[in-house]
Parts: sequence; C-alpha cells; structure tokens
Amino acid sequence: MKKVYFLQTCDTCKRILKEVNTEGFELQNIKENAVNAAQLDEMYALSGSYEALFNKRARLYASLGLKDKNLSESEFKKYLLEEYTFLKRPVFLVDGEIFIGNSKKVIEKLKEKIG
Repeated sequence: MKKVYFLQTCDTCKRILKEVNTEGFELQNIKENAVNAAQLDEMYALSGSYEALFNKRARLYASLGLKDKNLSESEFKKYLLEEYTFLKRPVFLVDGEIFIGNSKKVIEKLKEKIG
C-alpha cells in the first residue's frame, strides 16, 4: 500500500510532493478528509508511538499549553484525532513502512524506498 497524508495548504508538503514520485499513491488531504481512528492506529502500528506522529510545532500546541504538560500516549492519540494540525506532516506509508515529517533524513529514506 502507498499512501500519503498531507495538508494542501502547507508549502513544505507541496514542495515534498513535487520532489517525491507519488505515482500510485493514495493522497489524503487531512484538512478536507480528517484522519480517522483506524488510520491513526495503522500509523501507530508502524511507528510505535503516537508522540512520533505529533507535531509539536503546531501553534495550537503552545496556545493550549500542551508543551508544559507531560502527555501520555492516549492523550497524544486524542489530540491527533481531534485536530488535524497536530499530525506531523507529511506522513508516507509505503509497503509496511512509515515516513513521518519533513526532515531531510526522512525524505531521503523515503526517496530510497520508492526509487
């Protein structure tokens, strides 16, 4: 399976989608089509952590005071399901592997995987 979760209005997501070959990928804009519990559970199974999927740079993270709290995995999951901006983007699922976020290292590994 090949899928990417992204935000259409995110310039970084747009840049990455242009530089990565997404032919054959299912594209899901998380603002228009929010991540559901089953999809989040699938990402969790591959990453081993809801925190790894969580965008700590989101404005809402600071404004809700979450950076000052010690969140549990269940709390990370709850926030990820409630608000699309908390998902670290983009998230690529490629044949049983997950690539989370936009760091150079992650994108290079993704490019190696998809050729």
